[in-house]
Amino acid sequence: MQKHIYFETARTSQPARNNKASDYLRHGPFAQHLEDWVPDERRYLTYEEVAERTGRRLEAAGAKTHKQINSFHRSIQFPKMIFHRTLDEIPHLGYCHVTAAHTSSRKFSKVRWAFYIANFQAEIGDDRQFFRHIKPNYDRMYFAVAIRPDKEASAMTLDKSVRDNGLLFNTRDPKQALKNVLMLGARDEALRAIIAKM
Repeated sequence: MQKHIYFETARTSQPARNNKASDYLRHGPFAQHLEDWVPDERRYLTYEEVAERTGRRLEAAGAKTHKQINSFHRSIQFPKMIFHRTLDEIPHLGYCHVTAAHTSSRKFSKVRWAFYIANFQAEIGDDRQFFRHIKPNYDRMYFAVAIRPDKEASAMTLDKSVRDNGLLFNTRDPKQALKNVLMLGARDEALRAIIAKM
């Protein structure tokens, strides 16, 4: 895999001119917006610094999304369970866990699920390789997966009894993601019918 190098640019301004009018008379016309700045200076960032910045952005997006979901209707409220992970070799990419709940419907019977936001596009794989064919050129991916407790690992794992990879939905559209999460969280068919018309 290609090694990434990260840096930030910092602009530092020169001291303010005391008398720009007299400078004009002495030196002639000048481009004020260019002379007030010095050339860009690069500061290289470590992978840890990039991962920290990425994590802050992901968790801010997760908190905003959670607020939007919970503001839809008082009968549909989800717990705030926000945490993130960045990808090891490419820490400017990552995903954020927003919430988790369980649902029962005609399609699914008592399914636990988790909702995520990622700042890239990919295919959902399996427990060994969760993301496949990562495409960093897209803004966001919203997805939910069915999960179940794994007693051996003392953690949650993909529930492949729902689908091969446990994927409930995957979309680039935030409105469609909101609708899908609300459908999963709706307590009865009447409320699902209202959400479906959105």
